[in-house]
Amino acid sequence: MAEAVGLSDELGPVDYLLHRGEANPRTRSGIMALELLDTTPDWNRFRSRFESASRKMLRLRQKVVVPTLPTAAPRWVVDPDFNLDFHVRRVRVSEPGTLREVFDLAEVMLQSPLDISRPLWTATLVEGLADGKAATLLHLSHAITDGVGSVEMFAEIYDLERDPEPRPLPPQPIPQDLSPNDLMRQGINHLPMAIVGGALGALTGAVSVAGKAVLDPLSTVSGILGYATSGARVLNRAAEPSPLLRRRSLASRTEAIDIRLSDLHKAAKAGGGSINDAYLAGLCGALRRYHVALGVPISTLPMAVPVNLRAEGDAAGGNQFTGVNLAAPVGTVDPVARIKKIRAQMTQRREEPAMNIIGSMAPVLSVLPTAVLEGISSSVIGNDVQASNVPVYPGDTYIAGAKITRQYGIGPLPGVAMMVVLISRGGWCTITVRYDRAAVQNDALWAQCLLEAFDEILALAGDPPPHALAASFEGEQIASARAGSGS
Repeated sequence: MAEAVGLSDELGPVDYLLHRGEANPRTRSGIMALELLDTTPDWNRFRSRFESASRKMLRLRQKVVVPTLPTAAPRWVVDPDFNLDFHVRRVRVSEPGTLREVFDLAEVMLQSPLDISRPLWTATLVEGLADGKAATLLHLSHAITDGVGSVEMFAEIYDLERDPEPRPLPPQPIPQDLSPNDLMRQGINHLPMAIVGGALGALTGAVSVAGKAVLDPLSTVSGILGYATSGARVLNRAAEPSPLLRRRSLASRTEAIDIRLSDLHKAAKAGGGSINDAYLAGLCGALRRYHVALGVPISTLPMAVPVNLRAEGDAAGGNQFTGVNLAAPVGTVDPVARIKKIRAQMTQRREEPAMNIIGSMAPVLSVLPTAVLEGISSSVIGNDVQASNVPVYPGDTYIAGAKITRQYGIGPLPGVAMMVVLISRGGWCTITVRYDRAAVQNDALWAQCLLEAFDEILALAGDPPPHALAASFEGEQIASARAGSGS
């Protein structure tokens, strides 16, 4: 049975907002999983795995049709012109290739728009890495799903052993021919019922008294005022932006480090927080070091942390998250104190009634003209940093005979100076920072600050303390210098 059971064919308002952003490089929402493989997989097996997966996960076969006039919601339809070879690709870097080269290739892909006339994803096998290794770059639009949803959606691609028994090929999905004009006409035909449905929805403030629906003006007014007050707290940035990170451009770069999951868990427990608290505290420590080194010390900066709203049993497609705005305590020197401050803020912000106010506003925002929408987006975004945490698969996983040794999450830059993603998979954590090069101009200094800050967090785990491992070539040089100095 196809995976699309339980998925709506209509784009939700948040999904459509993200889809519309694909045209503008400043609002482009592409997300990417960079996976390191212990060997180069057989190309035919690799390609066949995505052929099979695309037959079970219909989102991989579906494109978005937008009505000519907004009489109906945009819709996912099975692309009658689907061509697997457009989506599944292979490239070779100059041998022996490094992870730095793969990160730079990923940047070019993320800075380029996805073809919105086709299904919104690509999977690229990168060959030629040192010691016969390889990498995959799985690039998809945020309109398809969020980070947590993608874990479930793409689980079909992986095996739990290197050479499992072959799987039967699922049946071919039935193509759908639906033009923008067809969808517009369908919307016009259903418009009277849609208007009635909207009117009924306006009665959600009604309460039941003796089996009859009546309006309670006092409870409705007080509820609206309370929600509005909470919404103002949610939308207002929690701190003043950093003067050092204020500039924006179209140039970006990625840096990453690796940490054993057990080490980060032990350090977090010693600091009185969760893995997420320790991760955010380490990131704040890196930002503190960077600002101090450049002579611009600050006490806080605005940071957004996505919170998963996906319930058990929800479909893998679509976006179900909201953001929590923090006054990131970058000026707090003690790592344990940082962990406690972050934990207290996260707890408080999660309790806001209007925590998902952007999701509530999305139906209105999604129908605004593009120029108006982009103007609102640029004025609303007030965070310097976004930081996500996505748990993936706890055990070993394989694709086409190759073991995935690391996964790095590379996110979009929606008007922020940096997007940071923690991925936990197969006993390892990776912390990947994609940043705007106009905001963070000293690459080597930032890589050094990132390593030192997470070493500080890991030192809470005990003596001798574990160390963070540099993923990129520049980071490896810094790590080597650190080891040579005995620090």
